[in-house]
Amino acid sequence: MSTFENRLGMPYEEIIGNDFNEQIFSELDLQFARLMVRLAAHANRNEARRIFFAAASVSRWTGEGNVCLCLPRLIKEFEGKEQAADFSRTTDFTDWRQTLENSGVVGKPGDFKPIILDEGLRLYLYRYWEYEKKLIDFIQNRLNPKKICLGQEELALDKPLLQDTLKRLFPRQEAEYVDWGKIAVTAAVLNPFCVISGSPGTGKTTTIAKLLIALLEQGKGRTLRISLAAPTGKAAIRLQEAVKKNRDLWDCADGLKAAIPESATTIHRLLGSIQGSPYFRYNSSRLLPEDIIVIDEASMVDLPLLSKLVQAMAPHARLILAGDKDQLASVEAGTALGDICGNGILNRFSGEFIEKLRSYLGDDDLSQIPQGVNAGMSDCIVELQKNYRFGRNSGIAQASRAVKQGNGKQALAIMKSKSYTDIQWIELTNREIFYRELKNDIVLGFHRYLKAIAHGKALVEIFDAFEEFRILCALREGPFGVDAVNSYVERILLRESLIRPDARWYIGRPIMVTRNDYQLHLFNGDVGVIMPDMEENGQPRAFFRGADGYIRRISPQRLPQHETVYAMTVHKSQGSEFDRVLLILSDWDSPLITRELIYTGMTRAKTSVKIAGNEKLFLAAASRKISRVSGLREALWSGGWESEDACPKAHNYAK
Repeated sequence: MSTFENRLGMPYEEIIGNDFNEQIFSELDLQFARLMVRLAAHANRNEARRIFFAAASVSRWTGEGNVCLCLPRLIKEFEGKEQAADFSRTTDFTDWRQTLENSGVVGKPGDFKPIILDEGLRLYLYRYWEYEKKLIDFIQNRLNPKKICLGQEELALDKPLLQDTLKRLFPRQEAEYVDWGKIAVTAAVLNPFCVISGSPGTGKTTTIAKLLIALLEQGKGRTLRISLAAPTGKAAIRLQEAVKKNRDLWDCADGLKAAIPESATTIHRLLGSIQGSPYFRYNSSRLLPEDIIVIDEASMVDLPLLSKLVQAMAPHARLILAGDKDQLASVEAGTALGDICGNGILNRFSGEFIEKLRSYLGDDDLSQIPQGVNAGMSDCIVELQKNYRFGRNSGIAQASRAVKQGNGKQALAIMKSKSYTDIQWIELTNREIFYRELKNDIVLGFHRYLKAIAHGKALVEIFDAFEEFRILCALREGPFGVDAVNSYVERILLRESLIRPDARWYIGRPIMVTRNDYQLHLFNGDVGVIMPDMEENGQPRAFFRGADGYIRRISPQRLPQHETVYAMTVHKSQGSEFDRVLLILSDWDSPLITRELIYTGMTRAKTSVKIAGNEKLFLAAASRKISRVSGLREALWSGGWESEDACPKAHNYAK
């Protein structure tokens, strides 16, 4: 008998078949499924198998980054496999639905059961259904507001003041057709929930500074509590620096400028992390005091964290999300920002909202802005389109746009042409030849940083020098993965006498924290540098630059789990920018390498990027799109889209 007894009195291997084991499911998936069968009501072996298969699969799909399991897609995935024959033969899913609904462990939305089955035949682990439902409720409650609030007070919008604010913050530029930043600020004033999307260089943080000025001016002296936050410390630092720089550029009262926060924090710190716990000090029972919360790099925020944030917000509080909807999705479950942005066709507003824009924006020509299909959602999402970092002749801009659209051939042609100086393609061939060709790039890339340490330069200058160049890898393992590349870089720098890696914590070693340490306030993704501490007789210490700009020193022996970071994965680079980037893909195909990964890696560079890969594999990756299943997009954009990420034609099965 199995460790767990079951109601049919037979081993679980006989219930599920020998092939449904670790080849498909992890031990966690199997243990969860065994528990569900043990607790469930079932009359025969086939019903037990269905419950087991559904429970193990919803656990597996969630572990792979999906918010839920799409039952029709799951059956299609196993169609034709002998051990799944009895699962795939029922096309109307009537028997499936009846078995699961009668099991006692599967409930309808709103029930408190381990697994939730909705009308679209999506199966959720209960906590993920609740995360999604709380986020949906938050957004829908803030659509089409009938009144405007700043702080806890109802506000009569001062239309002449808003018109004046927009004219001052957005001087008219005849060459521009539509100033999307101006529209984004207007949308953020009119809507308590707003999304500002845009690729790197389109002015998202500049727009954030302007919209905060507009909100404060409408407040007319009201004290508003504002917080700026991001998913990582590095992203928080960039947000802080950008807002602080931009707030001083615009014509407004000094008192208003002083009301804009000088510092940014991480979302975890904003909510109040509790060591060893998935919960936070601020939650639905203890609300945050903030009136306005701005989240930058929102594409990195997973569904559970975003849901916990909105649950901790006061009913009157405003939420502004800024990010690039086309970047890599969060490491954890969901593609929250992408789902909120719908099918990706943005800047389509309701007729009512377009009329409001005309009254606020004056002479701006809005005649060709198309109307959206969902007035509530389309009116609170704006995509910035003009790129202030890359000119029209930028290879980075053109190649990244082609990749974003899935046009790998065009992107390759741009990278291989000699017409652009800011982007270059390198074919991955023999490993030794490849590394030999890149030796000069590696030495040049880290030379100023290591010389700054050797010459005792200021800590700020050392950190700035390290941010000038970075190697990004698509994968962690393999000959072109992070671990191998970091080892190679150390050998090159040793031969050039730039480092002396004779000890674990040698001077100049850059490190990245890979596990949260709440006592030290170090979090996964934080980057530090090993340098001599002159206050401690030159002993090596790990120095970290915090989101507030303050530099901390920590004994290496106290560091949480960490790794060398001359090279890092593209995932870990999100929220960062570097002057120059070397992006190394792979010499073997992997489903992890997608158009979103390539696009994200390309756009980490501000001035130049070299991309190394295999042409055939690059084309395959550019055509591969991240696909995660959730019910968020359908709930927010009901009736207005079709997507591979949806539960295909699920409404037909639900009836």
